[in-house]
Amino acid sequence: MILHTPSADEVAAANLTGYLRAVGFDSYDALWRWSVDDLEGFWASVWDFFDVPGDRGRIVLGERAMPGAAWFPEASLNYAEQALRWDDDRPAVEFRAEPGGRPAETITHRDLRRRVAEVAAGLRALGVGRGDRVAAYAPNVPETLIGFLATASLGAIWSSCSPDFGVTAVLDRFRQIEPRVLIAADGYVYRGRVYDRRPEVAELERNLPGLAAVVMVDNVGLDRGSNVRFADVAVPGADLVVERVPFQHPLWVLYSSGTTGLPKALVHGHGGIVLEHLKALSLHHDLGRHDRFFWFTSTGWMMWNLLVGGLLVGATVVLYDGSPAAPDLGALWRMAQDTGTTYFGASAAYIQSCLKAGIVPRQVADLSRLRGLGSTGAPLPPEGFRWVYDNVHPGLVLGSVSGGTDVCTAFVGSCPLLPVVAGEIQCRYLGAAVEAFDEDGKAVIDQVGELVLTEPMPSMPVFLWGDEDHARYRSAYFDAYPGVWRHGDWIRVTERGSCVIYGRSDSTLNRGGVRIGTSELYRVVEDLDQVVDSLVVDTGRLGDEGRCWLFVVLADGAVLDGGLRSTITRRLRAELSPRHVPDEIVAVAEVPRTLNGKKLEVPVKRILQGEPWRSVVSRDGMANPDALQVFVDLAESEGQ
Repeated sequence: MILHTPSADEVAAANLTGYLRAVGFDSYDALWRWSVDDLEGFWASVWDFFDVPGDRGRIVLGERAMPGAAWFPEASLNYAEQALRWDDDRPAVEFRAEPGGRPAETITHRDLRRRVAEVAAGLRALGVGRGDRVAAYAPNVPETLIGFLATASLGAIWSSCSPDFGVTAVLDRFRQIEPRVLIAADGYVYRGRVYDRRPEVAELERNLPGLAAVVMVDNVGLDRGSNVRFADVAVPGADLVVERVPFQHPLWVLYSSGTTGLPKALVHGHGGIVLEHLKALSLHHDLGRHDRFFWFTSTGWMMWNLLVGGLLVGATVVLYDGSPAAPDLGALWRMAQDTGTTYFGASAAYIQSCLKAGIVPRQVADLSRLRGLGSTGAPLPPEGFRWVYDNVHPGLVLGSVSGGTDVCTAFVGSCPLLPVVAGEIQCRYLGAAVEAFDEDGKAVIDQVGELVLTEPMPSMPVFLWGDEDHARYRSAYFDAYPGVWRHGDWIRVTERGSCVIYGRSDSTLNRGGVRIGTSELYRVVEDLDQVVDSLVVDTGRLGDEGRCWLFVVLADGAVLDGGLRSTITRRLRAELSPRHVPDEIVAVAEVPRTLNGKKLEVPVKRILQGEPWRSVVSRDGMANPDALQVFVDLAESEGQ
């Protein structure tokens, strides 16, 4: 079902149309094919089209290999130089917080340059230089963004965690990179409650011995103790000095979810992120200088890094700190009206929550300026697509995107030139050689297969921190298919070039030889008014079908009685297959999730298969560790 077709005027005005003309193509399909066949020509054209400040050199790809691609070996540039190239009075940042949080703030591009320059001079005075690490334990507030840009301008390396992370989870991340400076907030506000994080900051300071300083952000007005204030680090009147660095010089360190063992510390380079985010945000999301770009995210999720990338295309980035449901689920939509947001991004779970709650955003806020809406974090089901067009805005482009922290971007996502079809992702991204591989490692069309990339991308990790021989890197992505990146998702690529994501391939449901992705089952189950969340686990192994467990979180007042069980069974039988009716349906209080909100499908599966929970999941890598206990207890009772 086609929900939106771009008009001739919209196509003509799209940034991607201008790029098509510049490189001499007349269709997206032909452009995508060229972008993955001629990597050198494509990525050189991205640099030139956006006139990236710096020296790109003559060589684009020194070695075309995975892992080990050598991108732009002669180039020099700096992320901060691109992000701060606009020196005018247009807004660069619009900051808002939930009721009871900090006052709203607007920062122009000129003021942002000044504040970054002053903080960079202060960090330099603290001994921060090229290659040093600056870590942040801070919320999505202006100081965090300014601290990042100041760090990048020095050629130092940034890393951040949200202040709702527990101390152990933070130390599992920051200990690996040994930061020289810690930027930390005194606390944060969430759903009207003030959370004092000074004890956690003190514990971090005790356990990060290489720190030269702790810089406190006055976020909720608590006493900072002996630590220096963020505002006092700034050197008034300092000039902006940006150090250009090699293309693959580390920009930031992101982290895998860390559900087992230490999180992988993923290092991305300046050049790869600049080119990838320019391509993604300008050509795919159609953002430019007149846009106001928002994504609901914390500083511990890669979407924060993509959000601040809006500065690379000169857009205004909209930062929000607080709960998306304070005082109600209309809060973010009203914030979008207040800030004039033109592109609104959130998780698929948030969109589904609004759908379930009966929210009609266009009735609670004026969303007439909205041109695009992004969804990620999980597959958005067809009814989620239809809800957006019925309840948000009928004329926007809904960009369902899927990628990963590993590359800090999407592999498949939005395109302003193509129609939006319910339940489908519009296209494979330019420069992303995405294929669906069957069990024999062959590319297939209109069949569900492993999501792989057969060619390198510049934003793939430069390396994993501490992985000197790259063994962890190779085992994480290249063990299944040598020389081919295996991402770990099920995907179907249609004959039209659109895509459907079916969830993680290592948590697939294989019943009687029939495989389906978990997202297909969630779509059916969570469409019921009585169910607000769910988790499905197939404990089968090779040669042993095992059991299929469905865990449901019920809406207020709902009861998992015979009637509801029968309804779930009947719907699954009719809409999926009789083979995928669960053996057991169990009500739970909540679904265990990672710190970034992902359902813990595989760890729960392994627990129910009898593995000790401590060997398959770290409680410190979870957003709600107490939710795990019901599965541990169930595994123990089943094993008796």
